[in-house]
Amino acid sequence: MPDRPEHDPQGMDVAKRVARAARGAAPAPKKRRSVPRTDEPTLLGDLLKEVIEDEGWTREVNVHQLLARWPALVGPVNAAHSQPVGYADTVLTVRAESSTWATSLRTIAPQLVAVLNDQLGQGTVTRVVVIGPEAPSWKKGRRSVPGRGPRDTYG
Repeated sequence: MPDRPEHDPQGMDVAKRVARAARGAAPAPKKRRSVPRTDEPTLLGDLLKEVIEDEGWTREVNVHQLLARWPALVGPVNAAHSQPVGYADTVLTVRAESSTWATSLRTIAPQLVAVLNDQLGQGTVTRVVVIGPEAPSWKKGRRSVPGRGPRDTYG
């Protein structure tokens, strides 16, 4: 993969590239398709699409647009008790609000992979990892005893 400059999490790098493209100026170090300059304004959506394609973000953007419709993918009941939390290396991570809901979502994970690949292209999602809620940490302070964890402390 070619060396890319460090990504700006605030999005200023993308905004600058879109502004340069709108002025008709050549982007800084990136090669770009030759677009003849006209007096007609270019739509911002078209410029943004071009930046997304040039940067190779098409797959990630499509996945996140599809996950924005999470209730339509898993149904309103499952969506009320879960949410997608990440997508990396063709693996979608979903957090459920309880271990019961996590188990339920794990049973439909293969169908979810099939639906996502049907809408996004084969190989976009290879696996869905469903995780339960985060357990509270019982380790407090510098001098905690390792290995035993919480015991019957509630009654």
